[in-house]
This record gives sequence, structure tokens and C-alpha cells, in this order.
Amino acid sequence: MRGLGSANLAWAGAVTAMLMATLPAHAGPLPFNLGDELFPHAPKGPAVGLYQDNGTDPPFVLDRSTTLVLMRFDQSNEVWLLTAQPAPRGDMIYRNDAGEPMLRATRLGGMTLFTLDHPEGTPVAFVGDAAPLRPSPPVTTPAALLQRLAQASAHASHAVQRLIVFEARDVTPQSATLIADAAGVTSEAIVSITRRADGRKVLARLAKVLLSPGHKASVDLVNGVLLVVVAPRNAPGFADIAGRPSSRRIELAFDR
Repeated sequence: MRGLGSANLAWAGAVTAMLMATLPAHAGPLPFNLGDELFPHAPKGPAVGLYQDNGTDPPFVLDRSTTLVLMRFDQSNEVWLLTAQPAPRGDMIYRNDAGEPMLRATRLGGMTLFTLDHPEGTPVAFVGDAAPLRPSPPVTTPAALLQRLAQASAHASHAVQRLIVFEARDVTPQSATLIADAAGVTSEAIVSITRRADGRKVLARLAKVLLSPGHKASVDLVNGVLLVVVAPRNAPGFADIAGRPSSRRIELAFDR
């Protein structure tokens, strides 16, 4: 905590003290060319839309209403920030922060979704309009952060069927919101691992989740403690989420 100002010290002290005391119908226009939506040279469809495959994967919202490419699956709070990369034949691949493809768009208008259940990809189609994705409300008090940590702990603990403590250290007003978001994303990663055949064995090593700010987003599992580091960018809206690891990147930390 060297170099922290008095306000930041007060935040960190308050969160630490509280943690010690507390443990736990889509109607829209006719379908359009999906390639039009992701290739800048083509005519544009709706900036925000709801998409679905043949029903085996959850529907998702794709939001291009800003300079960022965002997506969120139904019944999940995690927002994915995707990075575009040109591919052969003029296609465009959109990858997560682990470098894995999540979407592939072709110049002919096709769209493919890649998931853990369908790593080879499955075609998706536009099914209706959707509201733009919105960031979670900012975390402005230690009590609000504690509540978000407790929610993440409860979600993960219920899935694992034992207590998984979530703690935050060296919290500052600038990092509190991102730490809260990272806690929720971490709980989703843990829940995802429980669905794996080896999930129980993999999670047997996990004793606690520790979140803190740093210079670069990272995640490591060390001696039973999952260390999640976020790098606040003090940017408005969703630009800040580039400073925290995605649930997929967190899940992969258990496989190293």
C-alpha cells in the first residue's frame, strides 16, 4: 500500500475490516446480412442485436453502438470485450482476451459462434433488436464493494458446495468498480469449471479468491489462492473492462 493517499488508505482499511467481519418478446426488422454488421465497408444493420444458433447455445447480444465490440450471453452478467483480427478469404475473427475466437464473420454474411460446447463453431442468426449493453453501476463505497464480493462468494460457494472466500486488498476509489466486476466474472469462471467432468478435481485446489489492483491484468493460482489483478484505466463506460481478465482467462489459470 506504499504510495497510497489518505482517501485510498481509508478505502482499503474499511474494506479489509468489513471483510474480516463478514464471510459468507423480441420484435424487430427483417433479418439482415450479418457480415454487414461487422465489416465497416458494408451497409450497416442494427448496431445492437440479439443472435442465436439452433438453440443449443444461449442467445447473445452483440453491441457495436460504440467503437468497442461487446457481447453478452443470455442469463450472464459478464460482458466480453472482443478484438478484431483479419482472417483468410477476407473473414474477420473476434477474439477474447485469452486469444480464443468467439465469433467469425465472412464477407458473404455468415456468422459463426465458438463456445466450449462447440469449439468447431456453430452458425448463428439475427433474431431481433436488443438494448445497448450498459456498465454496472459504479461502486462508490466500501459497503457496496463488500456486497458485490459477498454475492460473488455466495455464487461460487453454491456451485462448489463449500465456502469460497472472496477478498480484496489495496482497494482504491479508482479500482473499486473494476474489482467488483472482476469478482463477478471470477465467480462465473468457477461455476463454469463445475460443469466440467474434471471440475471437482480442478477446484479442489482452490481455497480463496484474492482481488487487487495492479499495473497489468493477470490471474494466477498460487498455493490454493486465486490471485486476480485488475488494471484500472479510468476510462468511461466499457473501455475499463479491458483492465480485468475474462472468465475464460480465469478458467484457463486452473489448467496451467
